[in-house]
Amino acid sequence: METQRILMRSLAVVVFASVIWTITVSAGPDEKMITCCRVVSNVKLTDPIIGFRLQNESLPCLKAVVFETKRGKFCLHWTLPWVKEEVKKLLAQRNKRLTSTPTPASSISKLTPVGGSSQSTDRS
Repeated sequence: METQRILMRSLAVVVFASVIWTITVSAGPDEKMITCCRVVSNVKLTDPIIGFRLQNESLPCLKAVVFETKRGKFCLHWTLPWVKEEVKKLLAQRNKRLTSTPTPASSISKLTPVGGSSQSTDRS
Protein backbone atom coordinates (compact mmCIF):
# COMPACT_ATOMS: atom_id res chain seq x y z
CA MET A 1 0.00 0.00 0.00
CA GLU A 2 2.84 2.41 0.90
CA THR A 3 4.69 1.55 -2.30
CA GLN A 4 1.61 2.33 -4.36
CA ARG A 5 1.24 5.75 -2.67
CA ILE A 6 4.90 6.58 -3.37
CA LEU A 7 4.50 5.48 -6.98
CA MET A 8 1.41 7.69 -7.44
CA ARG A 9 3.22 10.71 -5.94
CA SER A 10 6.20 10.14 -8.20
CA LEU A 11 3.94 9.87 -11.22
CA ALA A 12 2.18 13.09 -10.25
CA VAL A 13 5.53 14.89 -9.93
CA VAL A 14 6.67 13.63 -13.34
CA VAL A 15 3.41 14.72 -15.01
CA PHE A 16 3.57 18.14 -13.33
CA ALA A 17 7.21 18.63 -14.34
CA SER A 18 6.53 17.63 -17.95
CA VAL A 19 3.59 20.06 -18.19
CA ILE A 20 5.76 22.90 -16.86
CA TRP A 21 8.57 21.97 -19.25
CA THR A 22 6.16 21.87 -22.21
CA ILE A 23 4.76 25.31 -21.37
CA THR A 24 8.15 26.96 -20.92
CA VAL A 25 9.77 25.35 -23.97
CA SER A 26 6.91 25.80 -26.41
CA ALA A 27 9.18 27.15 -29.15
CA GLY A 28 12.05 24.99 -30.31
CA PRO A 29 15.50 26.36 -31.14
CA ASP A 30 14.56 26.92 -34.80
CA GLU A 31 11.20 28.54 -34.01
CA LYS A 32 10.84 32.22 -33.21
CA MET A 33 8.32 33.55 -30.75
CA ILE A 34 6.07 35.99 -32.61
CA THR A 35 5.62 39.15 -30.57
CA CYS A 36 4.17 41.56 -33.08
CA CYS A 37 0.88 43.04 -34.20
CA ARG A 38 -1.14 40.61 -36.27
CA VAL A 39 -4.31 42.67 -35.79
CA VAL A 40 -4.59 46.47 -35.62
CA SER A 41 -7.26 48.62 -34.03
CA ASN A 42 -8.97 51.78 -35.25
CA VAL A 43 -10.17 52.81 -31.78
CA LYS A 44 -8.74 56.07 -30.40
CA LEU A 45 -6.82 55.63 -27.15
CA THR A 46 -7.90 57.71 -24.18
CA ASP A 47 -4.99 56.78 -21.89
CA PRO A 48 -1.87 58.96 -21.93
CA ILE A 49 0.70 57.59 -24.37
CA ILE A 50 4.12 57.14 -22.79
CA GLY A 51 5.97 55.64 -25.75
CA PHE A 52 5.67 54.15 -29.20
CA ARG A 53 7.42 52.13 -31.85
CA LEU A 54 6.82 51.66 -35.55
CA GLN A 55 6.37 48.13 -36.83
CA ASN A 56 7.07 47.26 -40.45
CA GLU A 57 5.15 44.60 -42.30
CA SER A 58 6.79 41.20 -42.20
CA LEU A 59 4.19 38.45 -42.35
CA PRO A 60 2.47 37.46 -40.17
CA CYS A 61 3.14 40.90 -38.61
CA LEU A 62 1.25 43.89 -39.99
CA LYS A 63 2.46 47.45 -40.52
CA ALA A 64 1.38 49.27 -37.38
CA VAL A 65 2.12 51.86 -34.74
CA VAL A 66 2.47 50.34 -31.29
CA PHE A 67 1.56 52.84 -28.58
CA GLU A 68 2.55 52.14 -24.99
CA THR A 69 0.40 53.26 -22.07
CA LYS A 70 0.38 52.36 -18.39
CA ARG A 71 -2.19 49.67 -19.22
CA GLY A 72 -0.02 48.05 -21.87
CA LYS A 73 0.84 48.13 -25.57
CA PHE A 74 -1.73 48.69 -28.31
CA CYS A 75 -1.45 48.02 -32.04
CA LEU A 76 -3.03 50.76 -34.14
CA HIS A 77 -3.48 51.28 -37.85
CA TRP A 78 -0.68 53.53 -39.06
CA THR A 79 -2.83 55.50 -41.55
CA LEU A 80 -5.25 56.94 -38.98
CA PRO A 81 -4.96 60.74 -38.80
CA TRP A 82 -4.92 60.86 -34.99
CA VAL A 83 -2.20 58.17 -34.88
CA LYS A 84 -0.02 60.18 -37.29
CA GLU A 85 -0.55 63.30 -35.16
CA GLU A 86 0.42 61.48 -31.94
CA VAL A 87 3.57 60.10 -33.59
CA LYS A 88 4.53 63.63 -34.73
CA LYS A 89 4.05 64.97 -31.18
CA LEU A 90 6.06 62.16 -29.63
CA LEU A 91 8.87 62.56 -32.17
CA ALA A 92 8.97 66.32 -31.50
CA GLN A 93 9.22 65.66 -27.75
CA ARG A 94 11.99 63.11 -28.33
CA ASN A 95 13.92 65.48 -30.61
CA LYS A 96 13.53 68.34 -28.13
CA ARG A 97 15.04 66.18 -25.37
CA LEU A 98 17.91 65.10 -27.63
CA THR A 99 18.80 68.62 -28.84
CA SER A 100 18.30 70.58 -25.63
CA THR A 101 21.50 71.61 -23.88
CA PRO A 102 21.88 69.99 -20.50
CA THR A 103 22.52 72.11 -17.44
CA PRO A 104 26.13 71.93 -16.29
CA ALA A 105 26.83 69.32 -13.66
CA SER A 106 28.99 71.73 -11.69
CA SER A 107 30.25 75.26 -11.97
CA ILE A 108 33.70 76.51 -11.21
CA SER A 109 33.80 79.11 -8.49
CA LYS A 110 35.67 82.36 -9.02
CA LEU A 111 37.52 81.55 -5.81
CA THR A 112 38.92 78.28 -7.08
CA PRO A 113 42.71 78.57 -7.12
CA VAL A 114 44.54 77.93 -10.36
CA GLY A 115 47.33 75.40 -10.13
CA GLY A 116 46.13 74.02 -6.81
CA SER A 117 47.60 76.77 -4.61
CA SER A 118 45.37 78.71 -2.29
CA GLN A 119 47.96 81.40 -1.47
CA SER A 120 48.80 84.36 -3.60
CA THR A 121 51.94 84.02 -5.69
CA ASP A 122 52.41 87.72 -6.39
CA ARG A 123 56.12 88.49 -5.70
CA SER A 124 56.47 92.05 -6.96
